[in-house]
Amino acid sequence: MLTGIDPNMPPDLLHILASMGHGDEILVVDANYPAASTARHCQITKPVYLSNMSSPEAIALICSVMPIDGFIDYGALRMEIDNAPDEMGSVHSEAWQVLEAVKPDTARLNSLERQDFYIHAKTCYAVVRTSEARPFGCFILRKGVIF
Repeated sequence: MLTGIDPNMPPDLLHILASMGHGDEILVVDANYPAASTARHCQITKPVYLSNMSSPEAIALICSVMPIDGFIDYGALRMEIDNAPDEMGSVHSEAWQVLEAVKPDTARLNSLERQDFYIHAKTCYAVVRTSEARPFGCFILRKGVIF
């Protein structure tokens, strides 16, 4: 048994998060995202499935043990809504609310156009697929440091 770890944290995700280093990125995606085919390009080649968890809930779970990077242009990225890059859906607003509460002051939250997001996603360390049903509920979190 471990103390201080959310009981919803699966052991494989905890291992992945502990194995990541500063600057490594984890992809948190909705139920429609091609998680398995994307994961084949990542360091961890099989996705972690968080069934019955939304993207913001998964982000909160991950951020309960992983710091967000505050040293570059972004600590987190969201997938933009097609033809509406500045519009944020409810899933984006909820995820940003979670991230605003845990990120360092220097961390920025940005977005990527959907096709650019797919390309960038293949460079991530690992993929976490949620049961998120809201469209464009996909995010990239960059691991920070602990001082």
